[in-house]
Amino acid sequence: MLRLEKRPAPSRAWAAATPVIAVIATMLAGGLLFAALGKDPVEAIRTIFWEPLFGQYASYSRPQLLVKAGPLVLIAIGLSLGFRAAIWNIGAEGQYIIGAICGAAVGLAFYPADHWYILPLMVIAGGLGGWAWAMIPALLKIRFGTNEILVSLMLVYVAENILSWVSFGPLRNPEGYGFPGSRNFQNYPAAHNAELISGTGLHWGVVTAFLAVIGAYILLNRHLLGFQIRVAGQAPRAARFAGVSPARLFAFCMGTSGALAGLAGIFEVSGPGGQITPDFNSGYGFTAIIVAFLGRLHPVGILLAGLLMALTYIGGELAQLSLGLPASAIQAFQGMLLFFLLAFDLLSNYRIRIGEPAL
Repeated sequence: MLRLEKRPAPSRAWAAATPVIAVIATMLAGGLLFAALGKDPVEAIRTIFWEPLFGQYASYSRPQLLVKAGPLVLIAIGLSLGFRAAIWNIGAEGQYIIGAICGAAVGLAFYPADHWYILPLMVIAGGLGGWAWAMIPALLKIRFGTNEILVSLMLVYVAENILSWVSFGPLRNPEGYGFPGSRNFQNYPAAHNAELISGTGLHWGVVTAFLAVIGAYILLNRHLLGFQIRVAGQAPRAARFAGVSPARLFAFCMGTSGALAGLAGIFEVSGPGGQITPDFNSGYGFTAIIVAFLGRLHPVGILLAGLLMALTYIGGELAQLSLGLPASAIQAFQGMLLFFLLAFDLLSNYRIRIGEPAL
C-alpha cells in the first residue's frame, strides 16, 4: 500500500529546484503529447522555446515577450499576496474583465476629446473596477463565511456575460456597422496605451508590472504587513495571537489582487488588445495562477515565471502556424507546468512509503 509520509525537514535545495525540474518534465510530457498528435516532438519544443527568441520571426516575437508577460506578472503578483496568506482568489479572470470594461467605459465617455488625463482616469477606473469585483467574495467571506474559491470563480462567468452584454450593447461602436465591440483605442490617441519605446513592446502596463514586483518585494520583506501575510499563511493561530485581524488581512489581499488584475485588464484593452470584444478575455487570470506558483510566490520568481509563460504563449502561436498544432494542445502543455510543479512540491514535503504505517 502506497502512502505519503511528511518529511521532518523539507530540503531547501529540492524546493528551489522543483520549478526547473517541473519545466523539464513538462517538456518531456509535452513531447509525448505532440508525438501522439503526429508531430515531431523535438521540432515542437524547439519552436515553442527557441524560435521566439532566435528564430526567423524573432524581431517580431521578442517585443511580444514583454506584451504577454506584463499582464501575467501583474495579476500573479496580486494573487501571490493572497496565496501566501492562504487566501484563494481564483477569480482574477473576472476582475481582469471588469477592470477592462470600467476603464474602457471611462475612455469612451470622453470620445473624441483629446485630453492628457483621459488615460490616467481609465487606469484609475480599471483598478477600482477590479478591486470592487474582488471585494464581492471578500465581503461575503467576512460577513457570511462563504468560500472565496467558489464565489470568485463563479463571478468569472458573470463577468464574461457582462463583457458580452457591453460588447453588443452600451460600449458597441456606433460606426462599427453592427458588429460587436467597442471603438478601437489604437485609433484614439488620448486613450491609447502606446509603446513607450518603439519596437520594444514596453508600455505602461509592463512598467506597472515591474513596479508591482518591486513593491511586493519591499512589502513582504521590509514591512509589518508583509510579515503578517506570511504568518497568516504559515501559522494562522499564531497570527491571531499576534493581533492580526483576519478580516482586514482578507480584505486587503483580495482587494489588492483584484485591483492589479483590473489594471492588467485596462492596460491590455487600451494597448495591445485595442478594444472591448465578446472574446476579449484570453485566460490571463487563470494562467497567472500557474505563474504565481511557478515563481514560488516570490516577486522575482514570478517575474521570471511570467517571462517563461509568455514565451510559451508566443512559441505556442508559432507552433500552431508552422506545425499545425491545435490550440488545445498548447493549453494542455501550459497546464502541465502547474501539474508537475504541484506534484514535485508534494514530493518536497512528503516521501512515498510502501506498506502499513508504523504504530
